[in-house]
Amino acid sequence: MTDTRGPQPPHETYGGEQPVQQGTQPYHPPQAYPSPPGGTQGGQQHPGQQTSAGAAVRRPRTGATTQPRTRKARLRVAKADPWSVMKVSFLLSIALGICTIVAAAVLWMVMDAMGVFSTVGGTISEATGSNESNGFDLQSFLSLPRVLLFTSVIAVIDVVLATALATLGAFIYNLSAGFVGGVELTLAEDE
Repeated sequence: MTDTRGPQPPHETYGGEQPVQQGTQPYHPPQAYPSPPGGTQGGQQHPGQQTSAGAAVRRPRTGATTQPRTRKARLRVAKADPWSVMKVSFLLSIALGICTIVAAAVLWMVMDAMGVFSTVGGTISEATGSNESNGFDLQSFLSLPRVLLFTSVIAVIDVVLATALATLGAFIYNLSAGFVGGVELTLAEDE
């Protein structure tokens, strides 16, 4: 029987040493190296050609990107501490109350400087007045101290309600997070 498979590579020797073949070179993919000046197609070498050190420069891959990877982490808010929620909501509602009082005072001063109270007050006193009385005095009713007192009362009620509702919201969130697992957040590292 004749062997029609052609030349076969030498088998491994008993000590694990491969016999070294003279004149063979490692495989070079065709797209990785430029064509040598001899004009071989795709940069492949024929067995008789020699490569110079300058011709074996590797080309960069076209699809490679050099952007750094952004690290991301998925976290879950499992519990909100009601005491810390109460403290934070109390401070934020006090700040909101102070802003409300300052905004009301500035708005009253601007409207008084524009003459809105005197014009509207004169119209209302003419409409409600009679021969014996002057009618309703809007300017004395909407004086600055009275407006600031009313705004301060609204701000105090807002502080109490906002603090109580935020604390109650923290308790309700903790109960619902026990059932459904809480709110999941995806955090990315800032570059």
